[in-house]
Amino acid sequence: MSLKDAAPSTPGARHTVLIVEDDLGIRALLTSALRAAGYAVVPAGTGQDAMFEAGRRSPDLILMDVMLPDTDGFVLTRELRTLGAYTPVLFLTARGEVEDRIVGLSSGGDDYVTKPFHVQEVLLRIRAILRRGSAPASAWSPRRELRYADLILDEGTHDVLRADRPLKLSPTEFRLLTCLLSHPERVLEKAEILRLVWKYDFAGDTRIVDTYVKNLRRKIDQTPPALIHTVRGVGYCLRLPRQGAGTATP
Repeated sequence: MSLKDAAPSTPGARHTVLIVEDDLGIRALLTSALRAAGYAVVPAGTGQDAMFEAGRRSPDLILMDVMLPDTDGFVLTRELRTLGAYTPVLFLTARGEVEDRIVGLSSGGDDYVTKPFHVQEVLLRIRAILRRGSAPASAWSPRRELRYADLILDEGTHDVLRADRPLKLSPTEFRLLTCLLSHPERVLEKAEILRLVWKYDFAGDTRIVDTYVKNLRRKIDQTPPALIHTVRGVGYCLRLPRQGAGTATP
């Protein structure tokens, strides 16, 4: 972790970031870096403090450590979502396993950075998340009804149906499915998905794509046949199964 390259490159003064981190050194480092980048910063060292500040300050983004002294960052995020708070959450976690990332993203998180991290990466991810929030609901064509096989997505109502069964998707899962449905039967590279869905203008960690696709697949492909397919070494494709196509679904 370093303050190198943390000079203000983003007009963040109009955004407030709530930093939930019990380690004083890490919290001070992040606070200095974000303030240098133009953000207003609200620090919190416990889950209880975070809930209070989230309600009092209405931050534009929460930078959330997973391991807190009084709760789990995943649990805290679920509590916020239950209360109707949809503030974007960027997790700081030492948990690198796929299942741990799925738990975090399933709890309502928008992205994650694994420790040890570089401050510049945190700033880039914050910028990308905030830019997604200020972008139109659809980067393709607003209020479309997208269909493929028995899968239907309505961009106007945010309803998703698979074989007439309603599915509950997080905002990021909805954007990911919109991306796949907007390019049916086309193989999308992971870097392209990062650019289209996460709005990354830098070489982000493509593992978040793998994690979100795995989580989305659990919901979409509960009903056969499987529609989301992995093209190994390349990316993902939304299509009906093809005999001997050389793709694999983990």
